[in-house]
Amino acid sequence: MPTTPSRPAQQSGTARTASGRSSAPRRRADAERSFVSIVAAGLDCFREDPNASMTAVARAAGVSRVTLYAHFPSREELFEAVLAYSVDQADKALEAQELSAAPADQAMAHMIHSCWRILDQHSYLVAASQGVIGEPSRRRQHRKVLDRVDRLIARGQEEGVFRTDLPRTWLVTVFYSVLHAAATETRARHLRASEAASVLERTLLVTLRTPPAE
Repeated sequence: MPTTPSRPAQQSGTARTASGRSSAPRRRADAERSFVSIVAAGLDCFREDPNASMTAVARAAGVSRVTLYAHFPSREELFEAVLAYSVDQADKALEAQELSAAPADQAMAHMIHSCWRILDQHSYLVAASQGVIGEPSRRRQHRKVLDRVDRLIARGQEEGVFRTDLPRTWLVTVFYSVLHAAATETRARHLRASEAASVLERTLLVTLRTPPAE
């Protein structure tokens, strides 16, 4: 997983300097540094103020507004890049935990706590992206993490600890929706952040576990 923000490959050019040497690699390196600086600045600015302007992000990144808009023509595209980077880091943190050796239900409890800790740390991005990034796009950005959840639920079904009477895609949606509902509730102070992880664990494990035989 990348440790710094990355961007899609650009179409390559072969412009040359007066000496005949290609200047494209240097321009690409400069553009990549600007891109990384802008995304990092976006993370910091949105942490300080979810409504931070594009001008504020450009100033924090040390680039001109022209440069910022060359990389991100809209606020939505900037948010998507910042969110994609944060999800990459979340996925990397989950991968490092190596939960494959634990039974699926225990591994799920650990994943719930880890996902909540990461989401709580980045709750400002959720707040900042409200009304800027649509829910379908936000859901797509979380695909890497949700794929981990999907695989873990599938393993739990194979081990017989997670239910098979509901579609797995629905169970993943419940996981995603309940986690984000907890973030909304803590921002509204209807749920204490210190209690959220244990509330989520009890809620989600009860939902996922195989129902008792009648």
